[in-house]
Amino acid sequence: MITAAASVVASIPSPSISYFDIGPLRIHIYALCIITGIIVAVLWTNARLTKRGAEPWVVIDIALLAVPIAIITARIYHVLTHWSFYFGEGANPLSALYIWEGGIAIYGALIGGAIGAWLGCRWTGIRFWTFADALAPGLLLAQAIGRFGNWFNQELYGLPTDVPWGLEIDYPNPAWPIGLPEGTLFHPTFLYEVLWNALGVLVIVWVGRRFRLQWGRLFAVYLVWYSAGRIVWESIRIDPSDIFLGLRTNVWAAILGVVLGVVIFFVQKRRHPGLEPSPYVSGREWNAGQAVQSQNTDDFVDVSEPPTSEVEEVRATSTPATK
Repeated sequence: MITAAASVVASIPSPSISYFDIGPLRIHIYALCIITGIIVAVLWTNARLTKRGAEPWVVIDIALLAVPIAIITARIYHVLTHWSFYFGEGANPLSALYIWEGGIAIYGALIGGAIGAWLGCRWTGIRFWTFADALAPGLLLAQAIGRFGNWFNQELYGLPTDVPWGLEIDYPNPAWPIGLPEGTLFHPTFLYEVLWNALGVLVIVWVGRRFRLQWGRLFAVYLVWYSAGRIVWESIRIDPSDIFLGLRTNVWAAILGVVLGVVIFFVQKRRHPGLEPSPYVSGREWNAGQAVQSQNTDDFVDVSEPPTSEVEEVRATSTPATK
């Protein structure tokens, strides 16, 4: 049995603060980690899309839709998979809105983000799968950065352990397992995922360059890599979660992520054996120096006044009845 004696072994301390105040404003470090990850992902995705020939910073137009929708659905997904925590006996239903306390689910974010990205790509003319492939390494890096927020919040840790890198958690803690003595160490699942995701970033970048994966196949690699690791980390976490057929709901989500990634990879490989002709769909291509990209579309109607020379020519050839 693991006892308080485990604390004498070298271990990972948890941060003593999870927020700080600037005047009347309270800043949660969890939120800063999420925001930092989003900024990193946007910057890297912009660089990758621009290198492919897309309009610089077109990623901002897509992110304006994808990011808010992703955050909303991430929170909804978390609440639905932890229903009793927010709406069970003695719970405070309003806490479902307290996103700054933690509790956003990456798979919910992926669902909402995919919807928002698809809408943004329709808006800008960027191929959806081109955007997904450009996003893949930056998204995984953003997830690694975001996991540090769980460290600061002292949440989502794993089973008790006596390994040298065990995580120290302040006692008492809302998620502290009943019966375990103060000083017990836990598996630092946040760190496992950080390291796995960081390694995955390198793998995705290398695979993408080595095999020139396009048409969504690089994003499929991301799905498989991230989800495979998530199956392991999720299986050793001890935070409350709904159980379905003996497994935590997020384990099922991770299994589905692996399956979906494999399906996307092979379906897209069969449908698109060649390389993408352009990061834009046909008819929406962008050219450097072009002022209004939407003028290249079939559904754009220019209602502005024609050039002066054309106006004078029309007036000169018109009859008195039409003047």
